[in-house]
Amino acid sequence: MYAMTCAHKTLQFGTKLRVTNPDNKKSVIVIVNDRGPFIRGRDLDLSYGAAKKIGIVKQGVGRVTIENIP
Repeated sequence: MYAMTCAHKTLQFGTKLRVTNPDNKKSVIVIVNDRGPFIRGRDLDLSYGAAKKIGIVKQGVGRVTIENIP
């Protein structure tokens, strides 16, 4: 819950991503460790800790940019 992790539908487990909130420019590096989200229109589920770090916990959902970290 507090780890810097996320769920993605197709990316391999262990993939590192930089996720940035374009509204406040805060970003976090997360590791894909689960499958999901299973809600249409969503590409990524962040852990609570990652969402809190970039400031989208209160909203519950938000737009982010995603970059693959080699």
